[in-house]
Amino acid sequence: MAVKDVILPMLGETMNDGVIVEWRKAMGEPVKRGEVLFAVETDKAILEVEASADGFLREILTPAGERVPVLAVVARLTDTPDEPLGPVGQRVGESAEQRVSESTGEKMAPAPSSDVPSHLFATPRARKLAEQEGVDLTKVVGTGQGGRIVEKDVAAYLAAALKVTPVARRLADSLDVDVSTVTGTGPAGRVTKEDVLKASQRVSEAAPLPSLATPSAPPARVLVETPMTGVRAIIAQRMHTSHITTAPTALTMEVDATAFAALREKLKAHFAKELGFNISYNDLLMVIVAKALRRFPALNARLDEAAGVIHQLDEINISLAIDTKRGLIVPVVRDVDRKGLLEIARITNDLVTRTRAGKVLPDELVGGTFTITNLGMYDIDAFTPLINLPEIAILGVGRIQDKPAVYNGEICIRKMMWLSLNFDHRLVDGGPASRFLQYIKQLIEDPDLMWV
Repeated sequence: MAVKDVILPMLGETMNDGVIVEWRKAMGEPVKRGEVLFAVETDKAILEVEASADGFLREILTPAGERVPVLAVVARLTDTPDEPLGPVGQRVGESAEQRVSESTGEKMAPAPSSDVPSHLFATPRARKLAEQEGVDLTKVVGTGQGGRIVEKDVAAYLAAALKVTPVARRLADSLDVDVSTVTGTGPAGRVTKEDVLKASQRVSEAAPLPSLATPSAPPARVLVETPMTGVRAIIAQRMHTSHITTAPTALTMEVDATAFAALREKLKAHFAKELGFNISYNDLLMVIVAKALRRFPALNARLDEAAGVIHQLDEINISLAIDTKRGLIVPVVRDVDRKGLLEIARITNDLVTRTRAGKVLPDELVGGTFTITNLGMYDIDAFTPLINLPEIAILGVGRIQDKPAVYNGEICIRKMMWLSLNFDHRLVDGGPASRFLQYIKQLIEDPDLMWV
């Protein structure tokens, strides 16, 4: 007989924790290996976790609604429904290091022998952070099982010396926040702009509100109360951060999309049977935007706040804003400029389907270098989207509408469309941004140039 710990697995390289959304089994129920045991919410995604062994669910240590770090024990199974439970965190015949390897997919060295200091044994994530920050692991005290050094130990060691990103320091000065009182949550404990914003909000909430001369109105009747948690909280924080920390500048341009729409109809008819779905305008726009980013790399960049430098990126990873029941979610299609149209269409269709079903993986939501957001299906003509940090620009796409326009010197009905480019003027000037948008216009109006 054995007690088997159920841990929260690391479901992506960027996942640090998750919120248990729902337990699919009740305590005392039998569990088969491969059955869905619980659902966890990561960064904008809800994923199902399967049982790794047969047994009975004897104890739930993390109830639904609570956040827990990866590799933490969230429940325990036993072979029989009535055998005694031992201390949390031990499995008969299996070490903690094996649990880490099982979750991350990384092989770990065996535990150190008695003549080797135990604090030299560290998880892969701890070693990676230590290597990045130049930390001597012999100086770090491990708090993991058996003295193992975990990532938070390295971060705590680095946090001893206060580190603040340049953007966070400037923002703290503008908001009158004492940065020495702010707890950093960035890499190696750095104080980031998000930490400063949170501290500023706490100061504002603690400050007394001025009295109003006008009499107070009776409270409005609340129809629905939505907690600012989960996806909604993430969206709110990122939108506010983008609004506060960037210098957004919008460019708009009307485009003749007649040939563009005709190409899409032609491709729909030709590839519908092969693909099983229709090629979308977004698929074609990805090809166009990737080509434009390769020609104008200043828009395919991001700011390294810690170093205070702008990095132009080699990879072109396009984020696509998707409206879902759970909120705005932005998955990423990687290396778009190195893929053909049909491959882009297949990847995008799969991503959109899984995103709307809440099945997108955490790693599929990070790494974007530019975003496309299309509101044409909602009859929106033009709008100014917020920049999706850490990217520096975003393209808003409006509807395609039949309108009178001048074409070859004559007034006729053409299919017209508005484009809106919003970019961070701190990092790119209006000239390059305007030429970038103008080039996109050229490719839409003469889509044969897409393939040249």
